[in-house]
Amino acid sequence: MSSSGGSPSKKGTTSVDMQIFATNGNTIVDESYDPHLHRNRPHPTTNFETLVHLLKGSLGTGILAMPQAFYNAGYISGVVNTILIGILCTYCLHVLVQAQYALCKRHRVPILTYPISMKIALEEGPECLRRFAPYAVVIVDGFMIVYQLGICCVYIVFVATNIKQLVDYYWLELDVKIHCLILLVPLIGINMIRNLKVLAPFSTLANLITFVGIGLILAYILDDVPPISERQPVAELGKFPLFFGTTLFALEAVGVIIALENNMATPKSFGGSCGVLNVGMIVIVFLYAGMGFLGYLKYGAESAGSITLNLPQEEIMSQSIRILFAIAIFISYGLQCYVPVDIIWNVYLVEKYRDSNNKLVYEMLVRIVVVITTFLLAVAIPRLGLFISLFGAFCLSALGIAFPAIMEICVLWPDKLGPGKITLWKDIILIVFGIVGLVAGTYTSVRDIILSFM
Repeated sequence: MSSSGGSPSKKGTTSVDMQIFATNGNTIVDESYDPHLHRNRPHPTTNFETLVHLLKGSLGTGILAMPQAFYNAGYISGVVNTILIGILCTYCLHVLVQAQYALCKRHRVPILTYPISMKIALEEGPECLRRFAPYAVVIVDGFMIVYQLGICCVYIVFVATNIKQLVDYYWLELDVKIHCLILLVPLIGINMIRNLKVLAPFSTLANLITFVGIGLILAYILDDVPPISERQPVAELGKFPLFFGTTLFALEAVGVIIALENNMATPKSFGGSCGVLNVGMIVIVFLYAGMGFLGYLKYGAESAGSITLNLPQEEIMSQSIRILFAIAIFISYGLQCYVPVDIIWNVYLVEKYRDSNNKLVYEMLVRIVVVITTFLLAVAIPRLGLFISLFGAFCLSALGIAFPAIMEICVLWPDKLGPGKITLWKDIILIVFGIVGLVAGTYTSVRDIILSFM
């Protein structure tokens, strides 16, 4: 999702159109303007199509890492806390979407991107927060870029590790870093595709492969399941930040959510108790909790960063599953890498080189640099499970929990925070929780990454 977007403008409007007047220094805007009615989308999606996109966008490496996440939490703690984190993520997504809608309504624009929304919210929020408004776009874009690059790193390690198991069995054992190096040129190639429409058929293929692969994995998991008494109901507390980071990485698709809501034909159907978001998240949480519980029950302490790595190495069916997922995730790399390239190029660099004869060359160089950056990170730290936990805790604690709460405070400031300013206190709790999750999850992941090399 591009982070480019214009700030709201009142150019061409009249005092009658705007119906704005000041009361005690606060601006009150005509409530008749509905941003949803002014969105001009060439190919808007129906409620069902949006739900399908939401489900497809959430079924990737995250669900394959859930058994290891449950090992870090225990099967009872894992189920309960997956549901709680799912509820938290869903609630914060509702807060974010509603806050953006309120800003669009206030400024009479159909759509605002996440970074621009944060900037405007901070400009209109409490005095103590307004000083951060000039940096809001860069900060939000920065977290988005790091998060997407993190996903790309996870994908490289995932593909390389699964290919390694096959090559180790049929040919000779090579370091996973060698397999990452072999993937470098194909990854650069797929990232040279500038038009998402070209990737669309391959994306459909990747989604089909993913659903088939998950079904085949369940066949392995449900065969000869050990007794539940052999597994821990609650793991030691020190491992919980790893569970938190992995589960947040798996469940919190904040960029996808905003893009889907913006492209709906009936965006009002996105929220609500039986809206697309709630229905989709209920299904996703159920699938993730089920995969985590059953995978941990099957493999216990041996649960790997991807459950595909736990499958028998010598069986044709399990080898086929690895190949299927390696192909699906390789294709998905091009889609995930599109986001940081889009932000870096279109938001920060395109104006600088707009009149250059070598504009296309510079864009290709940006694409190559982004791929090489993810490659170097993957080679430096080829630890799949810890990578997932690190980027989940570091980026999504901010993007998915703390930032939406900050935005809501600013949008409702100063006189719409409820009785006794209950919304303010609720959002402060969310901000503190997000910061604690970021610090604890990042510290634990980095510590374990360091220990894994010792």
